[in-house]
Amino acid sequence: MMNGAAAHSSHSQVVDALGKAIVSGEFAVGATLPGDAELEARFGVSRTVLREAMKTLAAKGLIVPRARIGTRVMPKAEWNLFDGDILTWHFAVGVDDGFLIHLSDIRLGFEPHAAALAARHAVEADINQMMLLAVAMGDPDHTPESLALADLRFHLAVMEASRNPFMRTIGSLIEAALAGVFKLSSPAADRGKIGDVAASHMRIVEEIRRRDEDGARRAMENVIRVGRGRMMGALGAPEA
Repeated sequence: MMNGAAAHSSHSQVVDALGKAIVSGEFAVGATLPGDAELEARFGVSRTVLREAMKTLAAKGLIVPRARIGTRVMPKAEWNLFDGDILTWHFAVGVDDGFLIHLSDIRLGFEPHAAALAARHAVEADINQMMLLAVAMGDPDHTPESLALADLRFHLAVMEASRNPFMRTIGSLIEAALAGVFKLSSPAADRGKIGDVAASHMRIVEEIRRRDEDGARRAMENVIRVGRGRMMGALGAPEA
């Protein structure tokens, strides 16, 4: 999502194209997808490749095959929004402020507690690594893209240091949220703000080093809320 790497295999290209078409509404919820022959011709792939792509989309909750009816697009409530591909497709076709707010709400539900767990479980090597990543965020030569990647590495390191395997599985969600925030408004556009971003992340590490779970929780919450405020300002929407 961050580096914009393109899919190269026939299977991944079909999954990507159909996934975007479904998320964009080209194939609406409840609609039946075109038949195999039409889709094979559309993408220039074999039936085997098409069926494997359909299995992938079904596993993500986007579609369900029905005997004698065809393949139907599932309601959005069935989609796995924690899936990295689905999140990427949402950003590719365009998201509204409501979608981004929901993302930041989920981050507020997970990441502050992950920081508190890191304060409890992180070893010295974890803490040193997080501090290095926080310091790296202060590089004045950052572009919006490189700062977003630096930010992502830091937040994933905190999730890892939490020692909770469930926390580690939501990396795609964090990546999507950060990609959305930085796409709309990056601190790298204002060199004076880069140091503030690094300092706020260093504060998280300092609280973790002190084993202050409440302090780590508050510091992480502050970082997410600041990013959310920047995003809402770029959208011209009032902070919820």
